[in-house]
Amino acid sequence: MMPSLGHSTTPSTSTEPSCLSPETIPPAARSIDPRASLEGAVLTSARWWSVMGGLSLAALLSVVICVQVGTHFVGIGELWQVVASALVGLFREQEPLGTTGVILLEVRLPRVLLGFLTGLCLASVGVTLQALLRNPLADPYVLGVSSGAALGVALAVLLGIGTTLWSLSALPLFGFAGGLVALLVLYRMAATADRLPVHSILLAGVILNAIFSALIMFITSIMEPNRSFGMMAWLMGSLMAPASPSFLALSLYLLLGWVLLMKQVRALNLLAMGEEVARSLGVDTEGIKRRLFLLSALLTGAVVSVSGMIGFIGMVIPHAVRLVLGADHRLLLPASALVGGMFLMLADTAARTLFVPSEVPVGIITALAGGPFFIYLLVWRKDRLA
Repeated sequence: MMPSLGHSTTPSTSTEPSCLSPETIPPAARSIDPRASLEGAVLTSARWWSVMGGLSLAALLSVVICVQVGTHFVGIGELWQVVASALVGLFREQEPLGTTGVILLEVRLPRVLLGFLTGLCLASVGVTLQALLRNPLADPYVLGVSSGAALGVALAVLLGIGTTLWSLSALPLFGFAGGLVALLVLYRMAATADRLPVHSILLAGVILNAIFSALIMFITSIMEPNRSFGMMAWLMGSLMAPASPSFLALSLYLLLGWVLLMKQVRALNLLAMGEEVARSLGVDTEGIKRRLFLLSALLTGAVVSVSGMIGFIGMVIPHAVRLVLGADHRLLLPASALVGGMFLMLADTAARTLFVPSEVPVGIITALAGGPFFIYLLVWRKDRLA
């Protein structure tokens, strides 16, 4: 999905954001842009297509590699035979898939695709929250949104009310409710004179994480031992794909939420400059913020309900992509989504293959990658966080 891009190179006297000088951008908006510029305003269709085309090919290649890699490596020829046989089987009767086919198409592929969708959504929510809160450290994991969503899911599991809804899992709904409550509480706690200072939002996130984590641990401790063990494994990050009907419904749900986010990229560009600038250009800032907060909570809740708490993707990936491609959300959001999907796919592949026969929770891998980056931002990039 490509947002409309401007091609004009002639000067304009209109009040479009492309005519704003860097001096007119509030410091809070500049702080989330490593280059402190408006280079996104000159994004062209050729650049958009070249970047997104290259990332899409890289994502496809990553899917193939991740499906091939496992305790038993599958060569590209054997993989192609299995895929071709499965495609033919859609139109005429075929012999049942062999062991390799079952492993590839019913075990690895759903898990790889779930990893891609999860990373895509977490990175997209990170981009959205950073623009909404005008804070470079905004991330659903750091801010306690993931913990809130996990608490909602844990309560549903404890009470036995989130198992099924019309034959589909209702846990994403409880995750959404928990994530939305966490976002609203965070905003109320951290807001100071219509601003969200870095120290306030970090402190609020730490407090919420502590409270929600304590409640989750309490719920886990009073569960039956088998359910408690499964809950602990889920909390550390797990990409075990659900059954086919639920997986298809979840995939459509996540993709729909992401498309709705993509429709707001121009508004995100304006909000990143500051609400005063956006309002002066006729933007309904409050309405857009409400929609984006709802979408962020919906996506975070759905992702957490199936994958647990996987941290730092929403902070690390947008920063890395912004450093390379600039701060224009028309390119930043979709590019971060693809990079986030690839990163989590590869991280999960490493988690399930490097320590065979044991499997490391993917949340540990992402935390080990994201934690040092978080420290880097706090210690060596203080000027960007002021």
